[in-house]
Amino acid sequence: MLRHCAPGSPRSQPVVRALPPSASVLRQRLRQCAEQIPEAEAVLDLLEKCPEHQKKGVFPVIVFEGLDATGKTTVTQAVKDTLNGVLLQSPPACISQWRTVFDDKPTPIKRAFYAAGNYILASEIAKASTQAPVIIDRYWHSTAAYTIATETSGKVQDLPPAQDEVYQWPEDLLKPDLVLLLTVDPEERVRRLQRRGLEKTKEEAELEVNSLFRQRVEESYRRMVNPACQEVDARPSKDEVLETVLQLIKKHCAF
Repeated sequence: MLRHCAPGSPRSQPVVRALPPSASVLRQRLRQCAEQIPEAEAVLDLLEKCPEHQKKGVFPVIVFEGLDATGKTTVTQAVKDTLNGVLLQSPPACISQWRTVFDDKPTPIKRAFYAAGNYILASEIAKASTQAPVIIDRYWHSTAAYTIATETSGKVQDLPPAQDEVYQWPEDLLKPDLVLLLTVDPEERVRRLQRRGLEKTKEEAELEVNSLFRQRVEESYRRMVNPACQEVDARPSKDEVLETVLQLIKKHCAF
């Protein structure tokens, strides 16, 4: 999904190795591990059925990004209801049951699964956006941001430089009209997580104990381009956040 990095960006190379640089390489990686991982064969079958270079319909496609407990579930549902839209998520429902299987696999295989999920999701977006506005709970930016943060050690300054190609949207993946990044301060996010009491993913546990990892994830989101993330303060009430979000949709999406 990520294109080859520009010369002079050696810090990008671990990211490129962790995340397939194209749909064809993604298919090769899944094919290589299919004999040992039956679920990889199933994901590959779904991926093969997706036409290349999907195009969206006439209705807007709006993505919500952000760390867990920033309010994505609440806001996406509210926006879906307000706009009479279709709500989708990544990984898509057709492969989400295998998430725990791939989370325990080596990094290249794990990232191939999440990358494949974006391409499969693109096929669903293309179809749904011919009928209604499409609201998405996470898409490519999440896959890229967590990969960049995981494959980079140290501080924010150690990330690939801001203009690096790792922050570019893939050329062969359906592009949304608007990406909104929900943010809350770290203390509030932890309080929300504790109230939820849900089992944490490995990466979510890492976010809690490793502030540098969290900072790398957040900064990676902010460096994404084409499209960039529009940041939304998700600390206010649900109604206030919804109003802010709807204003941004009205400003950036014509429908």
